[in-house]
Amino acid sequence: MNRIGVAIVAPSGCTQDPSAVERAVSRLESQGCLVRNHYDHSCIHLRFGGSDEGRLAQLKAAIDDPEVQLIIALRGGYGITRLLPQVDFEALAASGKILVGFSDVTALHMGLMAKTGAGSYAGPMIAGDFGALELDPFTLDDFWRCLAGPTHTIAETASGNPSLDLHGTVWGGNLAMLVSLLGTPYFPRIEGGILFVEDIAEHPFRVERMLLQLHQAGVLARQRALVLGDFSGYRLGSQDNGYDFDAMLAYLRATLPLPVLTGLTFGHGPHRVTIPFGARGHLVSGGDGFTLTLSDYPTLRCA
Repeated sequence: MNRIGVAIVAPSGCTQDPSAVERAVSRLESQGCLVRNHYDHSCIHLRFGGSDEGRLAQLKAAIDDPEVQLIIALRGGYGITRLLPQVDFEALAASGKILVGFSDVTALHMGLMAKTGAGSYAGPMIAGDFGALELDPFTLDDFWRCLAGPTHTIAETASGNPSLDLHGTVWGGNLAMLVSLLGTPYFPRIEGGILFVEDIAEHPFRVERMLLQLHQAGVLARQRALVLGDFSGYRLGSQDNGYDFDAMLAYLRATLPLPVLTGLTFGHGPHRVTIPFGARGHLVSGGDGFTLTLSDYPTLRCA
């Protein structure tokens, strides 16, 4: 892979392991990347990767750097909601740089699409992926393949999904973050979309409640399919009395106005596909799995 400029920014949380950044920088440089690290662990503020002003300055520096093509978030957590009114989405879109991250970074993907129509990547981050003690080769290989384009196909093995063949705009991310943006200027109005969602440590009743909120707000009626990623890390209790993820899923499939698929390898685990936010998607589902082929998204075509 030819030399690619990568900027590291921390728009959300700080990392408890600063050596993860060093590992990520080393690994990216070993692949021939030019790395600009804007995260300074000595400047963290509370749980955040810097003060609000400092995190905005990191993002601005990355946008303004002519040698940078990729802006990769340090990690998620929380913090971007504080910044949304001050983020220069127009400058980010005009720069042509590709923003990469997931979890809390969903807020930036959503705001960028809502304000400018520009795409981005729900993909790996610095601390937990590029800088992990143990790399997940699939996660990083899938990212680089997606980045090379011009198309990217996700193939999943899953049973129990409806049969379908449809096209739509692919968008989504962390479910709690999506719901938190309802009613704000940072929630894009997407018609005929393929919505993908994931979350961590959210009990099935909370997942159901958030999806019902999207439904009752009219969002799901405008989509062609809902694709569920990983929803792990929760605990059931005795009071659930048989109400588990499968029971919740059965209720959703009987209630929501669109087909609901499961089995997308996307979430807070280390093994994860990359999904270009805003891409054109072709979703084909059969009895033993589904494919999601993505096109018309920003790429870095490397000779």
